[in-house]
Amino acid sequence: MRIINLEDLHIFRCVALEGGVLRAAAQLNRVPSNVTTRLKQFEARLGTQLFRRQGRNVVLTDAGRLLLRHAERLLRLADEAEQELCHGVIRGSLRLGALESAASVRLPVILSRCHAARPETHVELQTGTTGALLRQLDNHQIEAAFVSEPFERASLSSVVAFEEELVLITAQGSPTISSPQDLADKSVVAFPHGCSYRRLLVDWFSAAGVTPSRFLDLGSYHAIVACVSAGTGVAIMPTSVLDHAVIGTSVQRHALPKAIRTNRTHLVWSGDPSGQLRALLEMLQVGT
Repeated sequence: MRIINLEDLHIFRCVALEGGVLRAAAQLNRVPSNVTTRLKQFEARLGTQLFRRQGRNVVLTDAGRLLLRHAERLLRLADEAEQELCHGVIRGSLRLGALESAASVRLPVILSRCHAARPETHVELQTGTTGALLRQLDNHQIEAAFVSEPFERASLSSVVAFEEELVLITAQGSPTISSPQDLADKSVVAFPHGCSYRRLLVDWFSAAGVTPSRFLDLGSYHAIVACVSAGTGVAIMPTSVLDHAVIGTSVQRHALPKAIRTNRTHLVWSGDPSGQLRALLEMLQVGT
């Protein structure tokens, strides 16, 4: 007789994602004492602790993190089997993450094609830096993410989705930039730590022994372009964003070295892809 059933996995997964019994109980429409009892019984049958307390919240143990990876896959497969048997198609949500640049310029066409081909799929899209998206992927908050190089691949699966041409931008009328030394006294305007483009620029500076005077962290490309245009500092970004930005012509573009000029955006995921993600992967392969 199996000691793991889908209902136990569903309760366990909800507590793991919500970070506490009270929030999970509200999501599950159960009383907290029932959720706590089910978890204790589940842990007793497994013979291992799945959670440990951290203040008012609970966090996964090593065993809990291992089980969560299996739970995500098993619950998704159960949903897909039920939907295909009952409805003839696989319905459900596809939780994606993407860089702001990809979300604003590249993905509208891709997601439009995806919706036309699979109208039964509901796509949920979150934006963030490469680092933030990889953390969300690791925490099972999203199923896949569009991230840029460089990134830590670890055990992730990935396919190249598209390429971007990166440029350095300064205020209009600035002298031509030919090396990092030309920017030694400039501020760098960029997304916070975790942004791959920021990392490329910092590595370019470091290789030349140059340290920017300071960094100004902003949360949107529009704000970055506006600050650079006003003379606040320099920035690195895809030409596709500048071509679509309302104020994209208000800055001066400078070519970057070949080693960092071309950057690839990857779609990354962990484990077995769902039916919805497989459909997106097929669409990307057809489009390349």
